[in-house]
Amino acid sequence: MPELLLELFSEEIPARLQRRAAEDLKKAVTNALVDAGLVYEGAKAFVTPRRLALTVTGLPARSPDTREEKKGPKVGAPQQAIDGFLRAAGLTSLDQAKIESDPKKGDFYVAQIDKPGADAVSLLSTILPKMLTEFPWAKSMRWGSGSFAWVRPLRAITATFGSENEDPVVIPFQSNEVTSGQTTFGHRFLAPEAITVRRFDDYVSALERAKVVLDIDRRKDIIRVDAENLAFAQGLTVIADEGLLEEVAGLVEWPVVMMGSFDPSFLRLPEEVIIATIRANQKCFCLRDAEGKLAPKFIITANTIATDGGAVITAGNERVIRARLSDAVFFYDGDLSLPLEHGLPKLEDTVFHAKLGSQFARVERLVKLAGEIALVVGADPERAKRAAMLAKADLTTGMVGEFPELQGLMGRYYASAQGEPADIATSMEMHYKPLGPTDKVPTEPVSIAVALADKLDLLTGFWAIDEKPTGSRDPFALRRAALGVIRILIDNGIRMPLKVEADLLAFFHDRLKVMLRDAGARHDLVDAVIAADSNDMLQISQRAEALSALLSSEDGKNLLAGYKRAANILAAEEKKDGRTYDGAVAQGALVLPEETALAFAVDAVNAAVTKHVAADEYQGAMAELASLRAPVDAFFTAVLVNDDNAAIRANRLNLLARLRDTMHLVADFSKVAG
Repeated sequence: MPELLLELFSEEIPARLQRRAAEDLKKAVTNALVDAGLVYEGAKAFVTPRRLALTVTGLPARSPDTREEKKGPKVGAPQQAIDGFLRAAGLTSLDQAKIESDPKKGDFYVAQIDKPGADAVSLLSTILPKMLTEFPWAKSMRWGSGSFAWVRPLRAITATFGSENEDPVVIPFQSNEVTSGQTTFGHRFLAPEAITVRRFDDYVSALERAKVVLDIDRRKDIIRVDAENLAFAQGLTVIADEGLLEEVAGLVEWPVVMMGSFDPSFLRLPEEVIIATIRANQKCFCLRDAEGKLAPKFIITANTIATDGGAVITAGNERVIRARLSDAVFFYDGDLSLPLEHGLPKLEDTVFHAKLGSQFARVERLVKLAGEIALVVGADPERAKRAAMLAKADLTTGMVGEFPELQGLMGRYYASAQGEPADIATSMEMHYKPLGPTDKVPTEPVSIAVALADKLDLLTGFWAIDEKPTGSRDPFALRRAALGVIRILIDNGIRMPLKVEADLLAFFHDRLKVMLRDAGARHDLVDAVIAADSNDMLQISQRAEALSALLSSEDGKNLLAGYKRAANILAAEEKKDGRTYDGAVAQGALVLPEETALAFAVDAVNAAVTKHVAADEYQGAMAELASLRAPVDAFFTAVLVNDDNAAIRANRLNLLARLRDTMHLVADFSKVAG
């Protein structure tokens, strides 16, 4: 069957946009093909700095003929309705329609509309220019005199269609001043000549000969393997950086890896500063020696085969890196020359948020809040306050001004160098964490106090000004902050009820549900242990874990079945009687030994569970509930709840209510599936 080859050749596409663009190209074209009735076998998109490409295989030569039935008005309907039906169906008279009958609606007209298929090339000549016009670039530009916009000026379009055993045809269309054809171009420097292509296989091989590796993942593999081999030969290892690797692969069409070096005297800088400098300025990878220390070497990825073996390229990169590291030394030494707290007044001139004041005002809130939280988490309040006061001080330093991603980390370096206690220095870095679901959490009490203060102030502040996340929009990373609070509390085993408004507490509940479900917890069990006023994240987590353990046992499964039966009986009888049974059991009204045994068992378990819950011993509480399995089974085997005697019946319903209420001490079992 025929295949489609599409290439959009342009000036350099920003690396950060490339992979998404390839995915968008594939989605846009294939969705349009299916909508047009051109069902395909496979599709794959590719991207280099200068081109977006797509191959779609197994396409039919034309779309299939279709027949559609269009329902019309009732027989005898007003002429206006009849005329509208005929126009919509493309009919000239009712003789071309048929009449069908419906037992309820009577006779009505139906038109059969036959739509002949269309030639695939004709359809594609409409689909492709529309796709280009509507392409969802994050940023685009116009050039020349046309109104067409693309990420960078579009220079050529290759669009061919045909089967393997025939010459493909060019899909005719025009975009701006570019007309589709079958001509592309190789590497800008190594093989800039025009290349005529027919279909995908010869297109890929022609590009390879013209020093273009079409597949971005293959370019990444080439860079990774060549860099590792080059480093290994020097007894070094490459510092893995997937984000940088993705970016570099988007900067080159023919990757050539080489190694440069810098003055070892720069190693007195924190290694993160060196890595950030080399990464940001030259897109190079750093290396470690056999002892794990940063080595004065770096990996360059060039986009050309140098005639001098790369000497000029390497020297140029070394010259730039030397200058940038010299700047870093200047910032570092300048920052160290002044105590961190000297920068605090500058925070008064730094706006945190227009409605929430300056960074200095925020620091004042953090100091107060961290001192209060310190009493809960076992930290020294004065040390927590000192740490909170210094937490944002490095925002005014030259180094963080140059590399904002180093905030917190540079604070730790500077605080340590200036003699701050280790726990205070550590908190300056750790109070930002965790930054994601897999990031480490602070574990030292002072760091915990400041980290919780930072995140809770962020959340309560933005909640107060009604800047809450909506849908996928979360510009202030409030979901991440809430998840950070939850992880800090749970990972450190901290009982700290969150004293926040109900709406914000519900937001915490949602984040906790996501976290527990991602960890494998059943959604119904999580719902069962969260009430609207549940404000202790550790307690919720422990209850969910204990409930899961209970229901994974045979006793738990059978007890749940007994609970469901009791709850269903109660619901039905309370609705019928128009009253609620309160669980007050009259011992004198117990007739059968099985109901007496259940009543005594429920009373004993209720007292034991209450004690366990008060001590946060949820495994013990669940074990007590599990002991009810036998008396509950015996009760339902031997006892008829709806006895003819009204007093006995009411007492038995109260007993079931007492069972239900006892189980609800640890979870709402009505929300558990099964």
